[in-house]
Amino acid sequence: MAAPDYWAARFAVSHLVAITYLLGFVSALRQFRGLLGERGLTPIPRFLAHVPFRTSPSLFHLHYSDRFFAGVCWVGVLGSVLALFADLAPLWAWLVLWTVLWALYLSIVNVGQVWYSFGWESLLLEAGFLAIFLGPAEIAPPTLVLWLLTWLLFRVEFGAGLIKMRGDACWRDLTALYYHHETQPMPGPLSRWFHWLPRPLHKTEVLANHFTQLVVPFLLFAPQPVASAAGLVVVATQGWLMLSGNFAWLNLLTITLAFSTMSLPRAGPAAGLPPWFAALVLVLAVVFAVLSYWPVRNMLGKRQVMNRSFNKLHLGNTYGAFGSITRTRYEVVVQGAADVDAEWREYGFKGKPGDPNRRPPQVAPYHLRLDWLMWFLALSPTYGRTWLPALVEALLRNDDQVLRLLRHNPFPDRPPLLIRADLYRYRFATRAEHRETGAFWIRTRVGDFVPPLTLDDLV
Repeated sequence: MAAPDYWAARFAVSHLVAITYLLGFVSALRQFRGLLGERGLTPIPRFLAHVPFRTSPSLFHLHYSDRFFAGVCWVGVLGSVLALFADLAPLWAWLVLWTVLWALYLSIVNVGQVWYSFGWESLLLEAGFLAIFLGPAEIAPPTLVLWLLTWLLFRVEFGAGLIKMRGDACWRDLTALYYHHETQPMPGPLSRWFHWLPRPLHKTEVLANHFTQLVVPFLLFAPQPVASAAGLVVVATQGWLMLSGNFAWLNLLTITLAFSTMSLPRAGPAAGLPPWFAALVLVLAVVFAVLSYWPVRNMLGKRQVMNRSFNKLHLGNTYGAFGSITRTRYEVVVQGAADVDAEWREYGFKGKPGDPNRRPPQVAPYHLRLDWLMWFLALSPTYGRTWLPALVEALLRNDDQVLRLLRHNPFPDRPPLLIRADLYRYRFATRAEHRETGAFWIRTRVGDFVPPLTLDDLV
């Protein structure tokens, strides 16, 4: 039941999960007022009035205020920092601390609505729940928990591999990366460099991706040292993805899970598991064996879906991303005008492309939720039906909480009279174009997305 040679794996997994929790709570603290607060784009109180606890279990069903939400975030931040030192704690304190972190973040995700609909939120909750049962340094890591972490990694990688092969033909003909670096949700500083790599290298990248996601996951369960080598392949691949784009903490968590496969002999004996804790771990394994029915059925089914939670506790989820690749990048550019005759001024977002002369920033592993939703919005206006009108109204009022989500407000002194949004096609500047103009993007206006609106139009 115990695996003393995996002490380093436990250390890496627990510390990286704690860091990811810290990122999650800090992200929530800095962004919730504009997105989910009492005056946010999709207020939590309005959500709680229509969704019962059994449908979306959360601490906030007991009480909600912006101050209380901030307090929960601060407790989560403190708890995440303490978790970095939890190896020194007794077993009971470890269990309490990690359970509190999971329950607090679950409470946030379950009221987070569209802003928390990303697969890495469920991945953090599932990895964080399993971390509860890893235990501190005073005992050897439980073997079954390490296997469950490996099984979670398998679902992340193999699910992503299957959705690609079943989805867009560009994954099968190896041309996906002709487009992906340019059209991904949040390009990073090196994405343009990756985009202009020779096309034969792009095909090699896709082949390597298929090998990592469709073959390597089975090797994670092989005897050592094969399992450790497979884990290192996952780490290398995820590191490559971190360099080529911004995917919040998805890559960080996948690397975290890969460490669970790696053994390192320790000097000296490690204490075995207390009988009551060993029984608890056994119950955990049985529960996850039952929960695994749904993701396995999904992966084996012809109509595989990606990033789906089958229960409101976000345990036993199915994963996968980028089953389809967009060939052309569109961006929604939001502008305001002081009056009907004034020039239109552009709002700047923190992460998403806007100013063509601005280098795409490095954002990950932090998560900019509004910026990500703006990418989806450019794909279809339906993605903004619950929050886009509220965003327009907030900009017309110069709402300070919403404006804090942006990088640049062109109307710092008084609100604009008019707000509009235009749709632009973006592409990466070639090397020659960049040398000549300094631009990272070349953009072309496509048409209106939201017509000019005043506050009176929204009544």
